[in-house]
Amino acid sequence: MTTTTLAVLVPLLPFLGAVAGLLLGRTAPGFVRPLAVLPTLASLVLAALVAVRQGGDTAVNAATELTPTGSVPIELALHIDGFAALVAVVVGLVASCVQIYSTGYLRDDPRYSSYAALVSLFTSAMFLVVYSGDLIVLLVGWEVMGICSYFLVGHYWETPEARAASLKAFLVTKLGDVPFLIGLFALATDAGSFRITKVLGAVASGALDHPTLIALLLLAGVAGKSAQFPLHTWLPDAMAGPTPVSALIHAATMVAAGVYFIARLLPVFEASQAAMVVLAVMAAVTMAGSALAALAQDDIKRVLAYSTIGQLGYMSGALAVGDRGAAVFHLLSHGAFKALLFLAAGVIIHAAGTNSLAAMSRMRNLRDRVPDAYWTMTVALLALAAIPPFSGFFSKEAVLGVAEHVVTGHTEHAPAAAGWIVLVAGLLTAVLTAAYAMRLWLLAFRGRGTEAPDHGKEPLTMTVVLWVLAAPSLALGGFAFRLLPDWFDGRDLGPTLTTSVLGTGVALVGGIVTYGAWRHTTALAVRVPLGAVAAHPEGDAAQVEAEAIATHEPAYGDIAYPPDPADPGRLLLGPLHRHAAAGFHLDAVYTALFVRPVQAGASLVRFLDREVVETYVRGAGALPRWLGAAVRRAQTGNVQTYVSALLAGTVVLAVAAVLVATGA
Repeated sequence: MTTTTLAVLVPLLPFLGAVAGLLLGRTAPGFVRPLAVLPTLASLVLAALVAVRQGGDTAVNAATELTPTGSVPIELALHIDGFAALVAVVVGLVASCVQIYSTGYLRDDPRYSSYAALVSLFTSAMFLVVYSGDLIVLLVGWEVMGICSYFLVGHYWETPEARAASLKAFLVTKLGDVPFLIGLFALATDAGSFRITKVLGAVASGALDHPTLIALLLLAGVAGKSAQFPLHTWLPDAMAGPTPVSALIHAATMVAAGVYFIARLLPVFEASQAAMVVLAVMAAVTMAGSALAALAQDDIKRVLAYSTIGQLGYMSGALAVGDRGAAVFHLLSHGAFKALLFLAAGVIIHAAGTNSLAAMSRMRNLRDRVPDAYWTMTVALLALAAIPPFSGFFSKEAVLGVAEHVVTGHTEHAPAAAGWIVLVAGLLTAVLTAAYAMRLWLLAFRGRGTEAPDHGKEPLTMTVVLWVLAAPSLALGGFAFRLLPDWFDGRDLGPTLTTSVLGTGVALVGGIVTYGAWRHTTALAVRVPLGAVAAHPEGDAAQVEAEAIATHEPAYGDIAYPPDPADPGRLLLGPLHRHAAAGFHLDAVYTALFVRPVQAGASLVRFLDREVVETYVRGAGALPRWLGAAVRRAQTGNVQTYVSALLAGTVVLAVAAVLVATGA
């Protein structure tokens, strides 16, 4: 079987599994789980075979014309280089782990069959994006992922949060997709083709007439899909969906699609220095802002959501300084440890028995309750904080290292301004990342909240997946930076001494300071009766303590610690905490700038339609109705009246005729 045939089967198998799962979900429910897991696993095996055969050598290209257009042709094309081959393997690995994990996590869910089918379709769409050699076919996969995310985020549609989150995810990403589509058509018009190889050839020959405009239009779509500032607001709210969906969206599909798209077409963006600086600024604001927001969140899944936004900012920063190898390297390692983080969080939530206990300030004694999640999440958090020798250290240092090369003038692939922006923001984010990773670990596993009821041991399918993902999170980076250059552009991805010392040093400082703040706040915490804490679950700890002392309420049952004094995030952020917890009020800004004006415009249109248009329509219908009523009064049904009126009319006509004749 040829490499091309294998590559065609990779997205086709999950698609067929999705169709079969939807058709047989009600009539043959016993086939749902095999149809969810086996096609995805088969795609993983085939993607690995494609990667082995491609081997980082010359890209595999194949194409057939999809439909005659009369102008720029649209082709069903494959373009599999080292980037595509390895990203497809990670997509298959994460999707397979999510499907296996979901069989246990959603084992009692009545809508599991539709959920599993949508996950398979989602996976197929991402494979299509990765392997596609034609921009229109890539756009099809891009949009299919968008509609699947709408349904998956809204899986628990009974809750208003899930319904609102699914609509927000769909609308915000579509807001970026409109300029993205315009940019694709402008790019194809300048290049004369939608084929990626021909587009890159046109860029190399200087055939692009509007590189800055095209790059900025495409960046809008990337910002929406990869949740970059200012179109990132949908991703934290998307945590209303099932936890495995979060792992799928955040790790190696959808949000990674935007980064992967820029990596594929990086020469298009490099043709405009202005676009590279804009990309660097976007990445810097995204990195730092999301890290600050993560440090203030109480919901464990929202912490991880903001973490994803920040790590995607690192990838965008690597692209802004012209190194797609470092960007995709971080994409690969991030896919492993972020999937592990979300799935471990799912085990914690599953152990608590409800999504409502995802608040870290209310967790207690989870280290002993979920040992598998404890150890594997510890590995993933160390990788996230870029502590050597975990995978995140090597991939993040690759990003910081290439930014340093731009700053010191060792490379001319990007303007020096972009290098400085990415380097400074990257180091600042490294401090904050270690801080919120340490805070998450402390509050989740050494928290002082209320103890949740024991819901029994988690299914084996959930815990096994955690250990499968822990292996690449621990060991991927150590050898990947030596092997990946042969698969990418040949550039060195090894850590440099300066950025390694700086990055690791600031990460250790962030973790140690957060631990010290936690010890300090814990020492100030007072043992308070549960009733007093329940009265103010979100209130000021001092108010809780004062009320408990004033009422002299005796302690009873389990003793809970107030959430406020045990949270180091409040101490570290100070007055900034309230704003960071609200995402720096960006949703409120959008509401003021866009939502309310649109609602006001809609109200005006409704008023004009009701008071003006409908009044005109009613008036236009009233005149004929009145005339009809007047004529109807003359229709009495009396023959004598009709004859009298006829004679009277005849007389009037005769007199008129005589008068006219006389006048003549």
